[in-house]
Amino acid sequence: MTYVTIGGVTVGLMILAYQLALWWPGLKPLRKDPVRHAAALLPFFLSCAYGALTVLGIGGLIGWAARTAVWITSWLGDVALVWGVGTDAGQRAGGTVYLPLTQTGGALVLILTVIVVVTAKKSTKHGGAISRGAWCGMTLGTSAGIAGFAAVPLATAANWLGGTVYGAM
Repeated sequence: MTYVTIGGVTVGLMILAYQLALWWPGLKPLRKDPVRHAAALLPFFLSCAYGALTVLGIGGLIGWAARTAVWITSWLGDVALVWGVGTDAGQRAGGTVYLPLTQTGGALVLILTVIVVVTAKKSTKHGGAISRGAWCGMTLGTSAGIAGFAAVPLATAANWLGGTVYGAM
């Protein structure tokens, strides 16, 4: 299990803030059609959930890539905290107790990986949001904050869905 540092969580929150700033339509349009505007965030948050799943005990190439992304993000965030605002770095952001994925849950994550990669490459409108969402989910998925609390229901849902799909065959 790779643990994210405070710097890594800070970067994850900055990615989330950046996406929300890009999305913000203004108060008047949001009041006029809230459902349509909220739906524009769906690709980001779905890929954020995927990113959180990739750091939940996934091995192989996908797990290595996710752990490497978390490590690099934590390092970059720590450097930004030290050189940007002069705080201490390297403090673990409080790892969450996570539910590892079962074999069928891991198979579902492999299928989701193909979907996320192809969608991010082919979608000109949502490709950036999908990539940022996966990165955000990877960094916040191992934190003890809100995204960390979401990891257990995500893993449970992936294990259940994978068991249902593969159990039906």
